[in-house]
Amino acid sequence: MSTPNQSKNTNAFFLQAGVSFGIALLTMVVAVLYLPVDPWIRAFLGLGTLFLTTSSFTLAKCVRDAQENQYVVSRLDQARVDKLLAEHDPFRAIS
Repeated sequence: MSTPNQSKNTNAFFLQAGVSFGIALLTMVVAVLYLPVDPWIRAFLGLGTLFLTTSSFTLAKCVRDAQENQYVVSRLDQARVDKLLAEHDPFRAIS
């Protein structure tokens, strides 16, 4: 049974993604803290940033789970086809 190629991220790509996320979040927090507005507006923007960050993690997890489920389903389908092909005898007489 052949397995589909799974793309695996390199350590450098993983590091770059983590660093860029950290920089983006840090700059957003600093911008909200130093924004010359009332404290309630700053708090509102801070909560919005927190909600957007947690929602991003949740969305990434859902996408990853959906891809993993699709991979398992395709492997099961391939196993079924392989089993049918292994059991098929083209020279068997049809009665």
